[in-house]
Amino acid sequence: MTPEIEAYHEALSESDQAICALLAETIASELPEAEGKVWHGHPVWFIEGNPIVGYSRQKAGLRLMFWSGADFGEEGLDVRGEKFKDASVFYARVEDIDQEALRRWLQRSREVQWDYKNLVKRKGRLERLK
Repeated sequence: MTPEIEAYHEALSESDQAICALLAETIASELPEAEGKVWHGHPVWFIEGNPIVGYSRQKAGLRLMFWSGADFGEEGLDVRGEKFKDASVFYARVEDIDQEALRRWLQRSREVQWDYKNLVKRKGRLERLK
């Protein structure tokens, strides 16, 4: 884990730190090729420069977001973005995390990707990768 991600975790409550630690550990084990960094103020993992998964503290809880999650065909990722292909889930406690579903979603995040890396260059138009 990078020092900036560690610093992000340290600024959170104990319960949020536990959630983030489990998420970061699982992301690292399931997506070892992904590069994690703090991007727009919260931890995000990228594959070949394309944002894949990240989390942030919001009023509703700790939000785990998959940039291409709306097309995973998976239950549980039910908070959908309006403009792009993102989908999220919120956690209030570490016990809320379904590890099996999380691993499955992380595998799907490798298989189903929209090209967010070139979104600006394409003037807001998304194209599917792979």
